[in-house]
Amino acid sequence: MLEIIKEPWPWYIAGPLIGLTVPILLIIGNKSFGISSSLRHICAACIPSNISFFKYDWKKESWNLFFIFGIFLGGIIAAYFLSNPNQVEITPQLSAQLASYGIADHSGLLPKELFSWESLFTIRGFIMIVAGGFLVGFGTRYAGGCTSGHAIMGLSNLQWPSLVATICFMIGGFIMANLLLPHILSL
Repeated sequence: MLEIIKEPWPWYIAGPLIGLTVPILLIIGNKSFGISSSLRHICAACIPSNISFFKYDWKKESWNLFFIFGIFLGGIIAAYFLSNPNQVEITPQLSAQLASYGIADHSGLLPKELFSWESLFTIRGFIMIVAGGFLVGFGTRYAGGCTSGHAIMGLSNLQWPSLVATICFMIGGFIMANLLLPHILSL
């Protein structure tokens, strides 16, 4: 049984399990699924100020902080106790393409040439980590939610803004992965 948990699960198993969080949250307490709002709750709880964006009753949404903590704790447990010791399997074509960008070590999920303290102080690393992080944070706020909130919760509730946001997320992802990322990786 433990070996099944350590293996990657196919989309047709993992997807419905993630999707089931929506009805469970709605049935248990009429709660909305979303991750990005937790940062707002933390700031509202920890930063007493006169910023109107943080003036609300964050305690009513404290369940979300426990949910996020559970995700964090689950990630730690999975990384230390359930991680697969085998190298991440990728196609030979992708391996050759990564090598052409100078990424030789792709044994983990995040290549060390891109995601490490050493790479942070390179142009490529700065663009990937700092600028990319800023754009994700800005885009999340601008779209009024993150991919999990819009694509999972919003679409299941048939919300038109969530459909538009999800389409834009996908178009942006395709443009980034196919047009911009090869140029950034070649720096």
